[in-house]
Amino acid sequence: MVAIAEAMLAAGLAFLFALGLYYAYLIRAPRRVDGATERPSADGGDLPHVLVQLPVFNEPVVVERALRAAASLDWPRERLTIQLLDDSTDRTTAIAEAVAAELRQGGTDVQVVRRADRSGFKAGALEAGLSLSSAPFAAVFDADFVPPADWLRRAMAPLIADGRVAFVQTRIEWGNGDVNWLTRAQRLMQDAHFAVEQDGRYRRGVPFQFNGTGGIWRRAAVEDAGGWSHDTLSEDLDLVLRVHLKGWRGVFLMEPHVVGELPAGLVDFRAQQSRWSKGFVQVARKLLGPIWRSGWSLQAKLATTAQFAIQVAFPVMAITLIALFIAASRPTGLDPSFRTALWAFLATALAVLVGMTWGAYRRLGRGGVARYMVTTASVPAVLVYLAVGNAVAIVAAGFGRRTEFNRTPKTGA
Repeated sequence: MVAIAEAMLAAGLAFLFALGLYYAYLIRAPRRVDGATERPSADGGDLPHVLVQLPVFNEPVVVERALRAAASLDWPRERLTIQLLDDSTDRTTAIAEAVAAELRQGGTDVQVVRRADRSGFKAGALEAGLSLSSAPFAAVFDADFVPPADWLRRAMAPLIADGRVAFVQTRIEWGNGDVNWLTRAQRLMQDAHFAVEQDGRYRRGVPFQFNGTGGIWRRAAVEDAGGWSHDTLSEDLDLVLRVHLKGWRGVFLMEPHVVGELPAGLVDFRAQQSRWSKGFVQVARKLLGPIWRSGWSLQAKLATTAQFAIQVAFPVMAITLIALFIAASRPTGLDPSFRTALWAFLATALAVLVGMTWGAYRRLGRGGVARYMVTTASVPAVLVYLAVGNAVAIVAAGFGRRTEFNRTPKTGA
């Protein structure tokens, strides 16, 4: 048993060390993107028609705010359509209908789209809404996300400037990021995701993630890739990789940003992370083969594989922790070579944690060093919690088990 545990411990540490190299790759990303096309804003009279899609399911607390924020976007009224894709079964619909009627009286084209069932969940709703419009561009916002008025003009600029840009993803801020220790830890990790991972992958010219909200799609690219698909829980990543396989590309913008909401409790946080992790694994099962058979560069193939491997790290961490306890339980204790490897791993993990978070923390002006250290100290505990709590679900997704799309409750924070 101890010998097996030691073998598993060695394999787990090797995997996690390799994942550390991926993070070093992100941290050392170049500062500029060759051929970047973004302009300050989309100006002039000849602007395209834009469809703003707001998929909602039982969101009575935030649906009015979402509609009013969309209606406040600075874009010619005759070239802006807002679709509330409402799959709700509660009072959300009544609230939405009343607000939509008021906005229509003010000159904004607002449609409340109802389906007979929730087939395909969010992807199904987006697909249904797109079929009801001929607009060449579609912006997507989840119900809890609020864009500033100038967001659309600034985010549309790269799409207007370059006909091969399939989508634009903008950074996300968090309205409740300072509510408690959990939201502060999440915000720190999300800052690293956007300011280091998303920005770094974009600057290196490899595919990066569409975050499901706060972005705009070019209809031609969506249709070229086969449209929205709902055979995974990460319909956004699935579509991103399919458009890249068709030769399109994306643009990531640190500004403008949109403001959303983080789960403030451990149960909701775990459910959200479990859905994301399972979705990534499902997309990996679906598309890793076509990616490696494609004409992508080796850098792009490896970077995308590493992006999937981040989710595998959770069950690997859980197994490695169990193996560590078993290996250390023998009378002579842990083998000296493993003790050295563990210290090396801990040093590497600390370097990766600081490297990923400190630059983002300072870049976004989150506070002083003491505040950073307190927040960073909570991140390992959060990661261990996810490793233990979500390992089984992630492995099940790897073996093809399908689960329902469960939304994260919103409070309007």
